[in-house]
Amino acid sequence: MAEAEYSGPRDSKGKPRRHLPSPGRPDEKRAFRPRRPANAAPSKGNLERKDGEERIAKLLARAGVASRREVERMIADGRVERDGVPITTPATMLKTLHGISVDGNLVKQAEPTKLFLFHKPNGCLTAERDFSGRKTIYDFLPADLPRLMPIGRLDLNTEGLLLMTNDGEFKRQMELPSTGVERTYRARTFGDVTQEQLEDLFNGIEIDGIKYGRIHANLERRTGSNQWIEITLTEGKNREVRRVLEHLGLKVSRLIRTSYGAFTLGEMAPADISEVRKFDLVMFRKTLDTQLAKKG
Repeated sequence: MAEAEYSGPRDSKGKPRRHLPSPGRPDEKRAFRPRRPANAAPSKGNLERKDGEERIAKLLARAGVASRREVERMIADGRVERDGVPITTPATMLKTLHGISVDGNLVKQAEPTKLFLFHKPNGCLTAERDFSGRKTIYDFLPADLPRLMPIGRLDLNTEGLLLMTNDGEFKRQMELPSTGVERTYRARTFGDVTQEQLEDLFNGIEIDGIKYGRIHANLERRTGSNQWIEITLTEGKNREVRRVLEHLGLKVSRLIRTSYGAFTLGEMAPADISEVRKFDLVMFRKTLDTQLAKKG
């Protein structure tokens, strides 16, 4: 009697692929798992730290060289070397920054995380330099401070609390919308608006195709068509406060950030800067890690 023609799955050579019973489970067929090509890119799991190793981009960010994204651009431009040899990928795993240089300058090991409160004056840029000659926040900082990076940004004509740190990883954590750190602003506006309109922002709003998340907004006081409005949000998208208020038909004449997370502007004068106590920073980071763990 002729053998029936096999119609099941076949391997790459055309031979029938037979499923063998799994040990201890005779009734269950073993799922086929394709072999990983030898030259395939490493999976995400293979890039996790082991024996204390971390990605070079993360280590350089923590050392205050730049944000992780900027470090990745530096690596792509060939500006980062190890013992004189260019690093080719931000996924390079290292235990320390020994022998690492940026633009020919050896990088120092990361210092303990520091956080500063800075009252950004109106009319200066949240940038390291401006080629058109406008003032930046660094024109107001004392020369004896460590290299600091701003956490988030404030527009040219927005003043108030700007957090600054020497730790690029902490900066990144604070800026992520998923972290949910609240920012509060006071806006002086001209135009007609009701408290009901402001309360509608609690459900979020879409403007020109851009979706803005939950916003808490309240009228503080009004004089004729001028009023102060307090706004609290967690996303901090580009020009978010101004765009939302302008969408309501208001003209913003002054915008001040009064708080970021647990830190407030208080009575700080423009251009004043003060360091957060180590204990307060440690407690804040513990609270932040707890919140992230609950969300995760």
